[in-house]
Amino acid sequence: MRGKGLILLAGLAAGALAIWLMVAGNPPNMGLCIACFLRDISGALGLHTAQPVQYLRPEIVGLVLGAFASALATREFRVTGGASALTRFVLGLFVMIGFLAFLGCPLRMTLRLAAGDLNALVGLCGLVAGVGIGIIFINRGFSLGRAVPQARAGGYVFPGLVAFLLVLFLAAPALFAASTQGPGAAHAPVALSLAAGLIIGVLAQRTRLCLVGGFRDLIFFRDYYLITGLIGLFAAALVGNLLVGNFHLGFADQPVAHTDGIWNFLGMTLAGLGSVLLGGCPLRQLVAASEGNTDAAVTVLGFIVGAAVAHNFGLAASPKGVPAAGQLAVVVGLAVVLGLAALVIATRTTGERSVVRGSSG
Repeated sequence: MRGKGLILLAGLAAGALAIWLMVAGNPPNMGLCIACFLRDISGALGLHTAQPVQYLRPEIVGLVLGAFASALATREFRVTGGASALTRFVLGLFVMIGFLAFLGCPLRMTLRLAAGDLNALVGLCGLVAGVGIGIIFINRGFSLGRAVPQARAGGYVFPGLVAFLLVLFLAAPALFAASTQGPGAAHAPVALSLAAGLIIGVLAQRTRLCLVGGFRDLIFFRDYYLITGLIGLFAAALVGNLLVGNFHLGFADQPVAHTDGIWNFLGMTLAGLGSVLLGGCPLRQLVAASEGNTDAAVTVLGFIVGAAVAHNFGLAASPKGVPAAGQLAVVVGLAVVLGLAALVIATRTTGERSVVRGSSG
């Protein structure tokens, strides 16, 4: 069953669990954030040294393992790959830079909106703009190619690595860097975080929940299926925030956010554009990787490396705003992603012309 009722339930569950995780210890307005949590994992693995954002987030581990188990149980675990993996890695890297300029992925953007953070409304406008630009390229023939079947063993590598990290984290947590202050030091109990991730992973796998995809399908196909999940997420988080007294309408003094509207907009424009070209938001990429898509797994690695680059080179935003280096990185990212998209279209067109000429000769 993949009707609107189930995806609405998935959105409601994700929103409710996000509020619960926040109340239980996760950062304010960051009960769930795929980009932020991958950034924290990048720090936990020592890939960056930004001490306030280092923690092996069990929510991500649970999400991957839940989606993996669901795919196996429903016989939807199919190992595919080989469709422009390196291009996906680069796109993933720049998408993460865009998210860290805004300070959140589409999931956290929705949670911030549901808490009254109007900076997230600016980010939403940027996300929709990026999705719209991406659709223009898709209409003109952009495609990263079709993944092909691969050896089944390859599909177990990504969830296997995640499971191995969980075992290490539970057996020897001192192996991983961990924040003592800042967002990385704020976290719910491990068991609750892991359980919430498992539930969301199963529901996201069954429904194909994707927040960027919701806007893409709404604009491109006038299809309301995926956007229904986002509506459920927003509704549950709004009610939850009102119940726990976490709704504060305005731009100023919002937790783990900044008021620089231009870069909130452009950061999410970059992230939205790249995500559409990749075929989904970070949540969808994690789920797809858990279903055996090795190209999605490479994209996730791009996210993790992008987070490391952003923090090692001083590109990531903070509540004070986006640093000059981060502003330049967003502009460069837009240029690179637009250039890659144009190049893919140009080379595909040239190749098709060559085929036509060869067949006519």
